[in-house]
Order: sequence, then structure tokens, then C-alpha cells
Amino acid sequence: MSDVQAEPKPLIPALKPFYDWAVPLAWPLIRIVVGWNLIMHAWVKLGLGMDKVLPGFAQLGFEPAWFFAWGALLIELVGGIAIILGLFTRFFAAAVAIEMLVIFCAYWHNGFSWLNRGYEYVLLWGLVAFAIALRGGGPYSLDRKIGVEL
Repeated sequence: MSDVQAEPKPLIPALKPFYDWAVPLAWPLIRIVVGWNLIMHAWVKLGLGMDKVLPGFAQLGFEPAWFFAWGALLIELVGGIAIILGLFTRFFAAAVAIEMLVIFCAYWHNGFSWLNRGYEYVLLWGLVAFAIALRGGGPYSLDRKIGVEL
């Protein structure tokens, strides 16, 4: 089991200093990109106005539409900010993964391609959110700073 923790040797040894510098930044970068994506989805909902968002939720069969629309907005906005900061990371990433699972089920009948309103996009983001929920905020997170994770 000890070899599972070992990093592979770079094919080009001269790249080792770059990897030593960049690898610790990979996890915060993933958190920032996921959080930013979520915030942008919430921002679109706010920009359109919830009165224009509600019919889309109702059309997909999410009733009461206001509950699901506001729930999605809060998960995406608050969750996006929390994931970027690495605060209550596991909780919010799990909430996002569940949201993506629900949307995945709603779009299943459309097939894979997101161009046909399929499940491709939500499958990808749901699995990334699930990975974040499993891993937590990582070393550069407020969770780590305060020494507590949900």
C-alpha cells in the first residue's frame, strides 16, 4: 500500500521543480473553477429573474417549481462561494453532487449530448463535485485553517 502514495517520476526530470511547485495548486484551482461555474449559474438565474426561471423548472416536472428553483439558486450561489473558499467544502460539494444527480435524472431521456439537452454536462460536474466532497477542501482551504470539516 505504501507505493500508492508515491508520485511517479517525471518523464522529463527537468520538469520536477515545476511539478513540485504546481501540484499543490491543482486542488485549489479545481475548487475555484467549480465554484466559479456554480456562481455563474446562480447569477444567470438572478439576472433573468426567478419569474422567468420558474417555468423551466415546472416544465421539467419539478413541483413546486419555486422550491426547486430557489434551492438550486442557493446551492449554486452559496455552495459556489463556499467551495471556492474551501469552507464547509464537503457539505456543499455533496449538495452540488446531489443537485447534479437530480438534473441528470431529469435529462436522462434526452441522451448523452448536452447539445440535445442531454446529461453530459451534469454528469461531468456532478462527478467533479462528488470528488470534491470525498477529498474535502485540501491544504489551501478555510476548513484546514479552522481545523474542522463537515
